[in-house]
Amino acid sequence: MKTTLKIQNLKCGGCANTIVTQLSKLDGISEVIVDNDTDEVSFLASSENNMEIVKSKLSHLGYPIVGDANPLPKKAKSFVSCAVGRMAK
Repeated sequence: MKTTLKIQNLKCGGCANTIVTQLSKLDGISEVIVDNDTDEVSFLASSENNMEIVKSKLSHLGYPIVGDANPLPKKAKSFVSCAVGRMAK
């Protein structure tokens, strides 16, 4: 099933690169696309269970879903993910 999630803390192509790389590693997740203009992540998930795994992974990386808590530690993690994504290009 194709799903699109609106996320927080998305800043640049480095962030997008980290998200695509990390979500693509998850079983049952494919065709990951990040739109920096709309702060959205789209992907194909093979089951509903995969959705919860993706949401958890995004939160762990520092990009919680809009409406979820976004405390300072999550924002800080997003800066680290951003830097890693820039170096991995």
